[in-house]
Amino acid sequence: MSPAPRAAAPLIMLLPALVLVPLGLVLPGLIHGGGWDLVGAFLAAALTPSLDPQVLQSVFGGLAVTAGMALLGWLASLLLGLGLGLASSRLIWQQLVGTAQPAEGIRRLLAVPRSIHELLWGLLLLQLVGLQPAVAVVAIALPYGALIARVVSDQLDALPTENVDALRAAGAPAAAALVTALGPALLPGLLSYGGYRLECALRSATLLGVFGLGGLGNELRLTLQSLEFHELWTGLWVLLAVMLLLELGLGRLRRRWLMPRRLELRSGRRNGANAVGRSGREMVLALLALLPVGVLVGHALAVDPLALTHWQTLPPWSPDWTTTLGLPWLGLVGSTVGLTLVAACLAVGLAPLLLLLTAPWPWAQRLLGFGWALARLWPPPLTALLLLFVLKPGLVTAGLALGLHNLGILGRLLRESVEDTSAATARGLEAGGCGPRLALLYGRFPPLARSYLAYGAYRSDVMLRETVVVGLVGASGLGSQLLESLSSFAWDELLALLGVYALLTLAGEDLSDRLRRRLLAEQPLPHVRG
Repeated sequence: MSPAPRAAAPLIMLLPALVLVPLGLVLPGLIHGGGWDLVGAFLAAALTPSLDPQVLQSVFGGLAVTAGMALLGWLASLLLGLGLGLASSRLIWQQLVGTAQPAEGIRRLLAVPRSIHELLWGLLLLQLVGLQPAVAVVAIALPYGALIARVVSDQLDALPTENVDALRAAGAPAAAALVTALGPALLPGLLSYGGYRLECALRSATLLGVFGLGGLGNELRLTLQSLEFHELWTGLWVLLAVMLLLELGLGRLRRRWLMPRRLELRSGRRNGANAVGRSGREMVLALLALLPVGVLVGHALAVDPLALTHWQTLPPWSPDWTTTLGLPWLGLVGSTVGLTLVAACLAVGLAPLLLLLTAPWPWAQRLLGFGWALARLWPPPLTALLLLFVLKPGLVTAGLALGLHNLGILGRLLRESVEDTSAATARGLEAGGCGPRLALLYGRFPPLARSYLAYGAYRSDVMLRETVVVGLVGASGLGSQLLESLSSFAWDELLALLGVYALLTLAGEDLSDRLRRRLLAEQPLPHVRG
C-alpha cells in the first residue's frame, strides 16, 4: 500500500490561510455603510498628527506612565520568575533533597496565574483596591512571573548535569555546585526571553491603560472614542518610535552578549571563553543597575505595594449558583474556541502568504514590515473599536482584531527567520529561472516551516488567553461574559468563569505543547531542488 500523500513543507505554512475562504463568504453580510468616512479620516490623519503642545505634553506624560509601569512590572516578573523557576526545577530539588516531587507541585500551582491574562488580573485588582499605580505593576508581574518561571525551570532541567556531578564529587556543597555549573549556562536564555518579555510588558501596560489603568493606552482610547484622529496618531507615532527603539536596543544587546557564547560553542577557543565571561559579567551588572532605576521609577509613579492590602468596600455577595449554572456554558466555550481558531489561522497563515505576495518588490516588503510593527503595538481592543466603524459586532470582528495584532508578531518572527536562513538554495532556484516567489517558497521556507508552525501553536495558546481583551465587541465568548460579571460584582459567576477559563487555557497549553513537540521531533522534509 502506497503511503498517504503529504503536503510539502512550505505549503503546510500556507494551509491556515484557507480561513480566508469562509471569511470571504461571511464578511459581506457583516459590513455596514456607516463608517467608511471615519475610516478614511482615520487613515488620512496618519499623515498629519497633531503637534499641539498640550497634546504632546499629554502624550509624553502618558508614555512615561506606561513605560514606568511596564519597567516595574517586568522587573518584578523577572525577579519573581527567577525565584519561582528555581523553586519549580526538578533538577534543583533532585540535587538538594533527592526527589523532584516538590517541583511538580509548584509547577501545577504556577499554572493558575499563568493561565489568566494580565487584563483580568488588572480588572480584578481594580475592583478590589481601586485605581492604584501598583495595580498595573502587579497585573503584569503575576502572569509574566509564572511564564518566566516555566521557561527558567524548563531550561534548567534541559541542561547537562555532568559539571554539577563533577563538582559534587569534588566535595562542593549542592547549592554552590548548582550556581557555579548552571548559572552561566542559564544567563543567555534568560536574557533572550527576558528581553522579549520587556517588549510584551510595554504592550501590556498600553493595553491596561485602554481599560482605565492610566498611561498612554487611556489617551489612545479617549482620542479614538472622541474621533480625534490627529491626536490619536500623535500617540501612535510616539509609541511606534519607542517600540522600534526598544527592539533595536534589545537586539544589539542580544548580539553583543549572545554572540560570544556562539563563538565559544563553535570554536572552543580561549578568546571565546573570555568573551563569554565578559558578557556574563555585563549581564549581571546590567540587571543589578536596573534595580535602583526601578526604585526611582516606582517613587516617581507613587507605586505603593501596601495600598494593595487596603480593599474597597464591596457590595455584599449573594451567591446565586442556579443562575451561574444556567449560563450557556457550551456556547461560551464554543465561541471562545472559535474566536481563537479564526485569529490563529489568520495570524499564522497570512504572514507567509503576505511575504510571498510582496517578494518581488523590496519597497512592498518594507511597507509590510512597517504595517506589522503598527499591528503589534496597536492594542486589539482599539483595533476592534476601529473595525466596528464598518463591521457588525461579533465573533468574526473580534477574531479579525485579535488576528491582526498577532499577525504583526508572527510576521516579524517569520521575516527575521527568513533573513537568517541560508540563501544558497534560493539563489540556485533563481539562477535556474524561478521567480522571487518560488525561490522564497521552496528555497527559504522549507528549513523553517516546522519551527514556524511550532511557534504558531504557542501563539495560538497565547491568543486563547487574549480572547478576553476583545470581549467588548460582543464576541459572546468567556471574555465578554467575564467582563460583564466583573462589572456587576457577580462573584459567583466570576469565580466559575475564571475556573472554566483557566481550565480551557491550560488544556490549550497542553495541546499546543504536544503539537510543538510533534512538529519539532519530526525530520524536516527534503528541499525541493531546481
